[in-house]
Amino acid sequence: MKIILATGNPGKAREFADLFGAYDIEITLPVSMPDVDENGETFAENARIKAKALYDICGETVLADDSGLCVDALDGRPGIYSARYAQPGKRRMKVLGELKDVAPKHRTARFVCTLCLIEKGGKITECAGTCEGHITDRSRGTSGFGYDPIFQPDGYSETFAELTQNVKNQISHRADAVRKLMKLLGAQQ
Repeated sequence: MKIILATGNPGKAREFADLFGAYDIEITLPVSMPDVDENGETFAENARIKAKALYDICGETVLADDSGLCVDALDGRPGIYSARYAQPGKRRMKVLGELKDVAPKHRTARFVCTLCLIEKGGKITECAGTCEGHITDRSRGTSGFGYDPIFQPDGYSETFAELTQNVKNQISHRADAVRKLMKLLGAQQ
C-alpha cells in the first residue's frame, strides 16, 4: 500500500515513513502540497482540512496529521497553534519563557497527533494519539525537531531530542496514532 502524506515538514515525513514501514506501507510526499488554511478549532478538524485538500487534487490514498504540544499550565497552549506559536526558531523559547515561574510538578504536557486517512474511493478514517510528559527547564538534545528538546516523556530522563529515533518511534504521539489507525484498518504488524 502507498500513502501520500499531506505535509511539507521533512521531520514528520521521516517519522511517518519509519512508523508505517513496520506495516509495509510506503509513505510518499505529494508532488505539490496545496496551500491550506488550517482554520479548524481542533487537531481533528485541521487534519481533515489538509487531507481533503490533497485528496481533492490527487484522488489517491492520503494521510494528514495535525499535531502539537499542549501544556497544562498554559491552558493547553500552544495546542493547534504549535507550528505558528512564535517565529520559527523562537517557539521553544516562548514556551520556556511562559513557564519560567512554574514549578516542575506543574509543567505537565502532552504531545497530540490526530490522523485523517482518506482512501482512494473516499473512505475516511480518523484517530488520535498522545504522549504524556512534562516541559523541561531548558532545551536538551539535538535530535528531533520542533518542541522535542523541551519535552520529556513520562518514564524517561531524556527529552524527545535526546532519545534515539527507535525509542521515540515506540512511545511518541505519532506512534500511538499510527498503531490506532492500523488497528482500525485491521492491519497486522
